[in-house]
Amino acid sequence: MARHKHTKVTKAVFPVAGLGTRFLPATKSMPKEMLTLVDRPLIQYAIDEARSAGITDFIFVTARGKSALEDYFDHAPELDAALRRAGKTELLEVLRATDMESGAIAYIRQHRALGLGHAVWCARRLIGDEPFAVILPDDVIAGEPPCLRQMVEAYAETGGNMVAAMEVPPARASAYGVLDIASETGPLVRVKGMVEKPPAGTAPSNLAVIGRYILTPRVLQNLNARKTGAGGEVQLTDAIAQEVNSEGGVWGLRFKGQRYDCGSKAGFLQATVAFALSRDDLRDELSDYLHALLATQRAAQ
Repeated sequence: MARHKHTKVTKAVFPVAGLGTRFLPATKSMPKEMLTLVDRPLIQYAIDEARSAGITDFIFVTARGKSALEDYFDHAPELDAALRRAGKTELLEVLRATDMESGAIAYIRQHRALGLGHAVWCARRLIGDEPFAVILPDDVIAGEPPCLRQMVEAYAETGGNMVAAMEVPPARASAYGVLDIASETGPLVRVKGMVEKPPAGTAPSNLAVIGRYILTPRVLQNLNARKTGAGGEVQLTDAIAQEVNSEGGVWGLRFKGQRYDCGSKAGFLQATVAFALSRDDLRDELSDYLHALLATQRAAQ
């Protein structure tokens, strides 16, 4: 496929207005995006992935009670000074990764929870007339290179709109947005339709949309209509599906990597174990514990 010249993607939208009810009572006073996966909050994984893909402008779509997110990315001069006095230079470096320069992050309020499509539409004035990424922090993807960077590299070839895609068991397809595939070229699929949460047995494939997107401004224009879809919400999938026959079209990328649904308790626990086992400083101790735990359980059966 010949390389085309497409506008560089430098803006990313992070829809973080959700209540996180599946994690109550923890999320009663803390945004779910601040839940800690090993030693970093979910939002940090999303920001790091965006940075690695060349994103420089970060747009958070928030709601009431999300001020901890703003505080997290602010500078912490007292903590910085204390670490300097203690000579803890390694921790200073860790802390520096959480700092965002003035103006790098913008915060937009979504006053009513009307769906993912509505959350993205709320950011329209900051996005303007250029392509942009959307990252859902609940979907944590361990991949090398990181998922959004894989997508940016593929987008340089295709243009148009792109979604991250992965195969799911057919019985689970009704929980996702699902792609109707026109053709496949390696990891790329040309999309001829998209269905959000299809009723059981009606999904056009088992290739599901995961929470990473590169979208054209035309998707925002489609969202202007604020049509409701599955669940009575304004669905981002529906607005993207309107672009399947446009110039550039819609593409799905079967990304390389492991996705964890950290919006569910089971997925969050799986991610915690997997990420801890990937760490040199934690692997041996945790592995020994898990082996001992499993042995004890088997012996008790």
